Amino acid sequence: MNNPWHNRISEQFFAKPFHEIDWHQSLAVDGTLLLAAILASAVSYWVARKFVFGLISRVVQKTDSTWDDELLNSKLFKWLSLLLPAVIILTAAPHAIITHHDGVPIFSSFIQISAKVFIVILSLLAISSLLNIVERIYSRLEVSRELPIKSFFQVIKIILVLAAIILIISTLIGKSPVLIFSGLGAMTAIIMLIFKDSILGLVAGIQLSANRMVARGDWIEMPKFGADGEVLEVALTTVKIRNWDKTITTIPTYALISDSFKNWRGMSNSGVRRIKRSVSVDMSSVAFLDQESLPRLRKISLLKDYLSQKEQEIDSWNTQNADLANPINARSLTNIGTFRAYIREYLKNHPKIAQEETLLVRQLQPTENGIPVELYIFTTDNRWVNYEDIQSDIFDHLLSVLPEFGLRAFQAPSDYSFQSMTNVK
Repeated sequence: MNNPWHNRISEQFFAKPFHEIDWHQSLAVDGTLLLAAILASAVSYWVARKFVFGLISRVVQKTDSTWDDELLNSKLFKWLSLLLPAVIILTAAPHAIITHHDGVPIFSSFIQISAKVFIVILSLLAISSLLNIVERIYSRLEVSRELPIKSFFQVIKIILVLAAIILIISTLIGKSPVLIFSGLGAMTAIIMLIFKDSILGLVAGIQLSANRMVARGDWIEMPKFGADGEVLEVALTTVKIRNWDKTITTIPTYALISDSFKNWRGMSNSGVRRIKRSVSVDMSSVAFLDQESLPRLRKISLLKDYLSQKEQEIDSWNTQNADLANPINARSLTNIGTFRAYIREYLKNHPKIAQEETLLVRQLQPTENGIPVELYIFTTDNRWVNYEDIQSDIFDHLLSVLPEFGLRAFQAPSDYSFQSMTNVK
């Protein structure tokens, strides 16, 4: 209590309390060594910037590789060039001092402590720049899509910042960093509270990487957060997604572990994309094919083999089993069954449909909106624009050929329908 804080700081930096220093007394200065240290620092910085790093820059520019260009675009050389002068000043400080008249060092400790703090900060910035360089080089590799490391580098940076803060504090108070590290145990709860998101993000990032759940470049859907687009970045605490409307959605990393989402990577890797869409047929238009319809349908090249085979099968069955006096007892071709057969043949001959994948044309349960005839197929082009064009062309064609089979597409009445009814005289 008898030694105030400003005197303790004064004793740390100047070896004596402020009130005991006679600032009016003459000061003895070892000017030669001090000036030499400053001059050597300036020369070392100039040589490092102009000659050493200039030579490295010319060598890098002449190489064909692109990864070394990241060295020039970073601030690594800037921090390294400042680091050498700080080391020179730290080394010369004990010899280039300003002393009081009674021989007490005044500025020696101040210079040394300042140089140490400066070296710690520069070392932190240099290592951080080096990590950024490694991260950018790694992001260009194909493996980075499957195993992102940005979150791990962010954890390393956090640890380095904490270590630098502890080293700076230990330097200022003149205590061993081990004592400060030991005191952090009592602050574990506070530290975990402060870095909760970082800790959760780290654990989630490890799970995402280990299980390859999501990677940069994946197309994911997460309706809870309004995300539907490409993954741009998997960081320590957040996952950045660029939606198809060019908006950016940021999702907490741990949300990808706790919540469900859809990843379209399998579709992208397979090279195909599924079409699952149906045409709703008006149930009142379903009927047997009559003798007038069959000759017209036989002219369709895709149906020739089907109709020939089916007619032989039906005639054989009817001859053996049916009571032809009643047409209901006999088997007959239907327009909707023939339409399904046409769709199958049409899709089998379509150049943009993957024939090795599932090709299914099925009739679903009738609803108040008609009979759904569903297509379950895969296109050979999974690019979004091309996929939509292929899908639209297929259904444009199917809707156009429906009348050829005596079928109508179901559609809820519109204003135009009612107007047409009122105009009928």
